[in-house]
Amino acid sequence: MPVDQLIAALESEDGGLRHLRRLPPRESVRTAWPEWVPPEVRDALADTGITRPWPHQAEAATHAFEGRDVVVATGTASGKSLAYLLPLLTEAATGPTPGSQAGEGRTLYLAPTKALAADQARAVSEFQVPGLIPAIVDGDTPFEHRQWAQRFANLILSNPDLLHHSLLPRHRMWRSLLKHLKYVVVDECHVYRGVFGAHVALTLRRLLRLAEHYGANPTVIAASATAADPAASLSVLTGRPAVAVTEDASPSPGATVALWEPVTYEIEGEPQQASTLSETARMLAQLVRRGVRTLAFVPSRRGAEIIAAEAKARLGADPAADRIAAYRAGYLREHRRDLEADLREGRLLGVATTNALELGIDVTGLDAVLLCGYPGRLASFWQQIGRAGRGDTEALAVMLAKDDPLDTYLVHHPEAIFDRPVEASVCDPSNPYVLAGHLCLAAEELPLRESDLAAIPGSKAVAEQLCEQKLLRCRPGGRYYWIGSERPEVTLRGSGPMGVDIAETSTGRLIGTIDAAASHRLVHRGALYLHQGESYIVDDLDLDDGLALVHAAKPPWTTSAQEITHLEVLAERERLDMGDVALVLGEVEVTSNVISYQRRRIPSGEVIDTQALDLPPQTLRTVAVWWTVAPEALEGITDLAGSLHAAEHASIGLLPLIATCDRWDIGGLSTAVHMDTELPTVFVYDGHPGGAGFAEQAFRKWRDWLSATKDAIADCDCKLGCPSCIQSPKCGNGNEPLHKKGAVAILDLLLKAGEGPLQSTVLAPKSAAKEKEEDDLWPGDF
Repeated sequence: MPVDQLIAALESEDGGLRHLRRLPPRESVRTAWPEWVPPEVRDALADTGITRPWPHQAEAATHAFEGRDVVVATGTASGKSLAYLLPLLTEAATGPTPGSQAGEGRTLYLAPTKALAADQARAVSEFQVPGLIPAIVDGDTPFEHRQWAQRFANLILSNPDLLHHSLLPRHRMWRSLLKHLKYVVVDECHVYRGVFGAHVALTLRRLLRLAEHYGANPTVIAASATAADPAASLSVLTGRPAVAVTEDASPSPGATVALWEPVTYEIEGEPQQASTLSETARMLAQLVRRGVRTLAFVPSRRGAEIIAAEAKARLGADPAADRIAAYRAGYLREHRRDLEADLREGRLLGVATTNALELGIDVTGLDAVLLCGYPGRLASFWQQIGRAGRGDTEALAVMLAKDDPLDTYLVHHPEAIFDRPVEASVCDPSNPYVLAGHLCLAAEELPLRESDLAAIPGSKAVAEQLCEQKLLRCRPGGRYYWIGSERPEVTLRGSGPMGVDIAETSTGRLIGTIDAAASHRLVHRGALYLHQGESYIVDDLDLDDGLALVHAAKPPWTTSAQEITHLEVLAERERLDMGDVALVLGEVEVTSNVISYQRRRIPSGEVIDTQALDLPPQTLRTVAVWWTVAPEALEGITDLAGSLHAAEHASIGLLPLIATCDRWDIGGLSTAVHMDTELPTVFVYDGHPGGAGFAEQAFRKWRDWLSATKDAIADCDCKLGCPSCIQSPKCGNGNEPLHKKGAVAILDLLLKAGEGPLQSTVLAPKSAAKEKEEDDLWPGDF
């Protein structure tokens, strides 16, 4: 069905379409094979229909073949895989004969997910290149298969978690791979940002260090979605210079991108926006009914479950209802693989998914993509809409705005999407809360040298602190040795325990898993938990054993956790003084505690009751940006606490516009008088130990950030405030108090103060002004 007809079919009686942008098709450009590609590789590729490469594939592959670290950063479905496959296929074709023990020229491929590694293994198996021996090695691989891979495979497909938890600790067992390691492929490297990116960067550096120890100097080949300065991003991950290939010569059928705002109804004089989840489910059902293969990207696991269930319900007895499913992390491995196969082979027509399917799993023939809200980053936006239109058919992509300040701003300011460059990936390997654990691990693997520490700013100071904690020992000659009693435990995907299992109370059946940090909010006693369209009530949460017990139920209510937060300023790094206003970047300690939860009726949202909880507080040392205002400048503000609170909510909602984060990566606090500043203050902080770079980006781009925040509030049609401007789904105080006009006035005051003279002060970084004796970098902060 033509795209224009699909859009007309999606329109409701009250409209909703706010902007339409046509992305023109792009013609394919082909080039000759590089001279170094042997005939047997060319023939094997020709057998799969690849007769000539696109220029970006040949350019990136040649960089790698000649020994230069390279990242190819082009659009979705642009054939980035061939760019890194050409050198390793060439190495395999010219290496040892099949059946012999693997020797020179081995490759380690790393994907951020098991699913992507499995998908790449399936794709590689189609190339009948002599000498190529691939093997998947991940957490599900039996020991005997790992042993076989160690000896014979010259292409090992894995992930950073396996590298970190198994291969590097047992590097002597893998010495053959490390000794002959020629290429390291880092696929979808744009996902390595924030604290996760810092962990992966340090893991990669540990890998390269061990490869050097065994006599190898592998070339790193990375693939990335379109990103700002991808070469610099790869250099941050590896600590080595890199080149980038960004000119995309692949064909594209073009796409129509629609920005959609769910219709607004007036209730008791206030505009109320229709549920974005319901609108997405409505569109998914309509597209599936018409045979349109569709992915609906949803920001939360729970949302994916709701949309899949509601879309099925809307189709009723229509057989197409059975061709809709949800897909997300937390499912058991076998279930995920079945869903991937059903989607790839066309048995499923509609899938509501989290960003688990954003990455490059080969799902051909998709016609449309729905985005249930802005995904938080432009890179993710373009990656998700690029999942449709693989072939000659024009794609349809629809972004439905959530009832949220950022989404509302974007659908009314489309230039902020279509005319703005993609963000750079941000990660900080020198974050001491991340670095300390990896220094311990590196020293346990192989004694640390002074040259190892010199490669990462601040690592010498962290190593010395670890010596004081009697975890490392510095021997004569400047080498650091691990002297702990057992190997350190560090998780790559967070700063705390690995996770909480969710199991049925009556049967013990494992339903899913959840991050330990999120368990306080989502699987506390009494919480309503959703899984594959089924709802469960949590009977008990045992944090010591990492287990939540649940029973199936379908109550007419949902739950939301209530949280209190205390923030202490530890040190200032930089500040801007602007008369009555000051803007500061510094270090803080945040203590939060989930103290209760509310039950709310469906669908009215009416509060039924509030139940107390007894959960331990969670403490976070991180980086924050904050601003203060002199009281005399606020004399016209009638509700100071509500005005500051509203400005805090909106500024958190708009921060993803200029930083590579989403609102769940950051937190905030506002107060009419803070105990440390002794002034009216608004804090916005990174939600990760040691910081993740988001608050610093906010400090550097504060004018753009706060100007967009003010515009989002002022342009909203509501009178007193709504989720599209100043209300927050994260608020632990039930969105009380809030004052819309006061927030605009305070933000206007800040922006006008910035037009005058500025006095900038750079203070001692990472000061220990309020350092506590009992606060160690290890082990409690991992």
